[in-house]
Amino acid sequence: MAGLKLGSKSDAFRRQGMAWFCTTGLPSDVTVEVGEMSFHLHKFPLLSKSILLEKLITEKSKEEEEEGGCLIKLHDVPGDSKSFELIAKFCYGVKLEFTASNAVYLRCAAEYLQMTEEVSEGNLISQTETFINQVVLRSWKDSLKALQTCDDLLPHAEDLNITKRCIESLAVKACKDPNLFGWPMMEHGSMQSPGGSVLWNGISTGARPRSCSSDWWYEDVASLSFLTYKRLIAVMESRGIKPDIIAGSLTSYAKRHIHGLNKRQNTANATSDSTLSEEKQRNLLEEIDRLLPFQKSITSTKFLCNLLRFALILKASSTCVSNLERRIGLQLDEAALEDLLMPTFSYSMETLYDVDCVQRILEHFLAMEQEVGNASPGLVDDEQLIRSLSLMPITTVAKLMDGFLAEIAPDVNLKLPKFQSLAAAVPEYARPLDDGLYRAIDIYLKAHPWISESEREQLCRLLDCQKLSLEACTHAAQNERLPLRVVVQVLFFEQLQLRTSIAGCFLVSDNLDGGSRALRSGHVGLTEGAGWATSVRDNQVLKVGMDHMRTRVSELEKECSTIRKEIARLGQERSGGWAVVPKRFGFRIKLQMCSAKEGSASGHQRSTSEKIEMLNAKLQKHKRSLSVEK
Repeated sequence: MAGLKLGSKSDAFRRQGMAWFCTTGLPSDVTVEVGEMSFHLHKFPLLSKSILLEKLITEKSKEEEEEGGCLIKLHDVPGDSKSFELIAKFCYGVKLEFTASNAVYLRCAAEYLQMTEEVSEGNLISQTETFINQVVLRSWKDSLKALQTCDDLLPHAEDLNITKRCIESLAVKACKDPNLFGWPMMEHGSMQSPGGSVLWNGISTGARPRSCSSDWWYEDVASLSFLTYKRLIAVMESRGIKPDIIAGSLTSYAKRHIHGLNKRQNTANATSDSTLSEEKQRNLLEEIDRLLPFQKSITSTKFLCNLLRFALILKASSTCVSNLERRIGLQLDEAALEDLLMPTFSYSMETLYDVDCVQRILEHFLAMEQEVGNASPGLVDDEQLIRSLSLMPITTVAKLMDGFLAEIAPDVNLKLPKFQSLAAAVPEYARPLDDGLYRAIDIYLKAHPWISESEREQLCRLLDCQKLSLEACTHAAQNERLPLRVVVQVLFFEQLQLRTSIAGCFLVSDNLDGGSRALRSGHVGLTEGAGWATSVRDNQVLKVGMDHMRTRVSELEKECSTIRKEIARLGQERSGGWAVVPKRFGFRIKLQMCSAKEGSASGHQRSTSEKIEMLNAKLQKHKRSLSVEK
C-alpha cells in the first residue's frame, strides 16, 4: 500500500484516558471535544490551518474571556476523534503518513474544517486530493481500500465524489488486463528468472508470478458492502463487461455473505456471514437474483439449486423463488441428482423432498424445449430422430427425472397421484429405455405394499414393455409386485427381442460363412484375408451366444406352460374363495371368487388364458423354426 509522509517534527502528543495533550511545553489554551475524546491544544496552529476553527475560536474566546478558557465542541467531524487526531498532528507539523486507509477520512474532515489554500498554502484539502488522484486511484488495492472506508463517511464521501471515483477506478481495472496496472503478474517469458521469481527491469524481485484469469477480482470486491458492490456491478455492466463474468462475481459474493451457501467455507472465514441477520440474508438473496443475468449456462446449475434451497429456507418472496425455478429449468439438463433433492420446508407438505418444486422446474424445461423445437427446422426422418435423440438435452433430463423418482419412491408419505404425475410429465420419446422408470416404479411398489391392484395397474401403464432391456425384462418376469398383465407383456416382448436377436445372429452368420468360403477360394487378398479370419472367429462366438438364446427360449416356453396350467387350475378351484398361484414363476396372483363376481373373474381368466395360449403358440412356432434352421 502506497503512502505519503508529511511533517518533520517528532510526535508531541500523548494520551491520558479519554484526553490528548500536546507536550510542547506551553500550556493549552483551547480544548476541542470530538465525541467522547478531548484534545487540549493551542489556538495558533489551529487558526493557521482551518477557517471553521478560526471562526469558532474567535466566537468562543469573546464569550469565555472571563473564565480564562476556550471550549469547542465538534460532534460532526467525519471520522470522529480518529480523524481529528490526524488533523491536529497535521496542524502542528508532526510526522504524518497518508495511506489509502486514512486518505478519505482526512479529505472529508479537511473539507468539513475548511482547510483550504486561502488559509495556508499546501493545506490539507489540496494535499489529500492530490494523494487520492495520483496514488490511490492508480492502484487496485488502494482504490478498493479507499472505497471500503467511504461507507463510514457518508454522505461526505458522496458529496466529494470520492465513492464514484473509486468505483470508476475499480471498474476500469476489472475490465482490463491486470498486467497493465499495479505489480507485474506475467506468468512466463522474459519476466521470470531461472529460479522462477518475477523480474523487474532485469532484477529478481523474489515474488512468484500469478496467473491472470478473469475472476482475479471476485474475492476482493466481495468484501464491499452490498450497496457499494451493486453500484460497482452496474458500472461494469455499462462498460460492456461479459455477463458470465458478472454472474461469476455475484456467485462469489453470495457464497461469502449468505451463511451456509458455500459448503467449503470454514468457520475462520465465515465472520462476515455471521454478521448478517436472517432478514438481511433474505434481502441479499433476492437482490442477487435480480442482478443475475437471465441467460442459460452462465451460472452453474448447482449454485442456482443451492440458491433456491436457501430461498425456501429463508422464506424469500414468491417472485424470487419463481425466478430461480425458471433459471434452473432453462438448464435442467446440466443438473445433478443431488441438486434436485431439496428438503420440504413447509409444514403443510408431508413428503421428505419438495416434489412440487421439481415438477415446476421440469415444466419450465419442457416449455423451453417446445419453444426451441418450434423454432428449429424439422428433422428429415425417424432414423435421424433416433440418431439425434441420445444427444438431446431432454434425454438427459429424462434420466435425471427417473433417478429423482427412484430417490423419492421410498417415501411412505408420497401419494400415488403426485408420483404418477411427475413420471408422466416426461414425454415418452425422451426415454430410449424405460429401465430407469421401471426401477423407480418397483421401488415405489415395494415401499407402498398397501396400494390396490387397480392402482398398481394404473401406475404400470406408464411403462412401455417394448423399451425394457433384456436385464430389466428378466427382473420384471420374476417380480411378484407387478400385476399379471404386465408380467405377460414383459414375457411376450422379451420373446420378441430374443427372436429378433437370433434372426440377426443367423443373418450375420450367413454373411460370415460366405466370406469364409470366399477366403478359402482365394478371392481376397492377404490383408482382406486377415480381416475375414477375424470375422470367422467372431462368428464362432456369436454361435455360442445363439445356443444360449435357444436355451432361454426353451425356458420361457416351460414357464409359459406352467402359467397356463396354474390358470386352468384356478378355474377348477374358484368355489374355494381365495386361490393362490404358487411362487414357482416368481409372482403371486390373488383372486377372490365371490358369487357376486364369479362371472367377471371367469371372464378375466379366459382372457388371460387366451393371451397365454397365443404366447405359447408363438413360442412353439419359433421352436419349430429353430429346429429347421439347425
